[in-house]
Amino acid sequence: MKRVVLAALGLAAASSSLRGADAPKPDPEPRVVEPGPVGGPPSDAIVLFDGKDLSQFRGERSAEPKWKVENGVMETTPQGGIFSKQEFGDCQLHVEWAAPAEVKGEGQGRGNSGVYLMGRYEIQVLDSYQNKTYPNGQCGAFYGHNAPLVNACRKPGEWQTYDIIFRAPRKLADGTGQPGSFTVLHNGVLIQDHIPVGGEPTTAAPLRGVVEQGPLYLQDHGNPVRFRNVWIRPL
Repeated sequence: MKRVVLAALGLAAASSSLRGADAPKPDPEPRVVEPGPVGGPPSDAIVLFDGKDLSQFRGERSAEPKWKVENGVMETTPQGGIFSKQEFGDCQLHVEWAAPAEVKGEGQGRGNSGVYLMGRYEIQVLDSYQNKTYPNGQCGAFYGHNAPLVNACRKPGEWQTYDIIFRAPRKLADGTGQPGSFTVLHNGVLIQDHIPVGGEPTTAAPLRGVVEQGPLYLQDHGNPVRFRNVWIRPL
């Protein structure tokens, strides 16, 4: 009986201790975000293109972007890509795009563009519907690094979606690098699953040129690729 009483007293003391300074703090109340229409921006999103104009972008080769805007859609031109005026680090990005309906070329010459986070980390845009190329250069690849898990491309001319969760690389106080990551859904299908960005997670080598934020860059690669409904949520 004495042992039972002592054990009970020990549990009571531990419980009292947890109620003190070492007790876990309650989670903060989550803020309310209105989700918006299906595919549309939630209430806390920054809308970069709503189908009206390119006022949220600057040109790659000129102050003003030179892409075409018609019927709620922007289309690449051979005058360079476009950069968002605002810069971002960790974020959730939604982009809708469409390769040309008329198929021309093959491999990398077919519906080629790109979505670059921080202006430097590219998720490839390409018409990879029945179109072979090197795996880490096909549609949905972290270009030059990681092939997509699957090919989820729709037919040429059809609208496609990228939903991207991006975590930016960081340089720590001791000079070592903390890699970022990509998680990407293509047409609602998971194609990149927490892929490291900016360094390998098993090494402590410094990351060169790490910055806290950068612009969204949409690439012109010589093919008339269309974009619409572009929004971003800083995380």
